[in-house]
Amino acid sequence: MRLYLASTSPARLATLRAAGIEPLTHSPGVDEDALVASVEAERGPLPASEMVQLLARAKAEAIVGADVGGAAIDGLILGGDSAFLFGGQIFGKPHRPEVARERWLAQRGKSGELWSGHWLIDHRGGQLHGAVGRADMATVSFAEPDEAEIDAYIASGEPLAVAGAFTIDSLGGPFIRRVEGDPSTVVGLSLSTLRDLVRELGVSWPSLWNRG
Repeated sequence: MRLYLASTSPARLATLRAAGIEPLTHSPGVDEDALVASVEAERGPLPASEMVQLLARAKAEAIVGADVGGAAIDGLILGGDSAFLFGGQIFGKPHRPEVARERWLAQRGKSGELWSGHWLIDHRGGQLHGAVGRADMATVSFAEPDEAEIDAYIASGEPLAVAGAFTIDSLGGPFIRRVEGDPSTVVGLSLSTLRDLVRELGVSWPSLWNRG
């Protein structure tokens, strides 16, 4: 059974590989900001759980019909998205150093919620057979790095391209005091949730293992 990952996230890819799965990856090319703005213009501000599900679904559906690895898709398509909820506000990737620094100064010593959305499409045999999805959350409690540590972390470039401006599986790990919930949710992909969704589609989880 082949898993197709509608994402170019190195963290999601590494998480799947560590779980024994080597997915085929394909960039979904979704304009996330435009999609969220369009939906919120009609419905009003989206809660974090709905926003990550909206984007996860859009990413998965964007690669339906694509040729991946030189062939049509035959397997399961996974889309994912993450956002950090802190102080009643939803934060995505900071992109700019000054934004990341402002966030770290505000969140050190405090806690927030990292939400990850999952959308899984059954596309076995090159045909659509259904889809399932779910958003999950993990609470992240931060240590209190001093400003020199924060500046060094930002200078590494790592926090600029991740939701909430932090990681738990790389340079940012020592600045995290505690995680309540599935730790892989914070990386951007809850493995336990993915297993549940795979089984909902009638697929055996071990059938996805394709790494030595």
